[in-house]
Amino acid sequence: MVLNTTRVGSLDLHFTSTTVHCTLVLERELPAADLAKLIEQIDEDLVLSADTPRDDFLVSVYIGKEVGFFNDDFRADQEEISLGGEEDEEDEDELDEDEDDELGDNSTRLP
Repeated sequence: MVLNTTRVGSLDLHFTSTTVHCTLVLERELPAADLAKLIEQIDEDLVLSADTPRDDFLVSVYIGKEVGFFNDDFRADQEEISLGGEEDEEDEDELDEDEDDELGDNSTRLP
């Protein structure tokens, strides 16, 4: 998702028979006027151009950051997973034996 020429986040659109739902995840906080402009741009450029009649356009806005990108090549039993941050060795030791048994041998825990 781009506002002017700067990437500001990502979005998902879900069309139902009467409503369009949008989940907008911003990478940084935006002033209210810029957020309103962005939602209006999404409505005009993506929702209305889909030529699907709708009664309402519902937008949920979150602020967050991307912690990883995964595709079909990703496997849960990979030993090294890069999520863009550094992990402490202490974090890995926090699982007790009961949690290890519940997770199984091939599970990966994300922070």
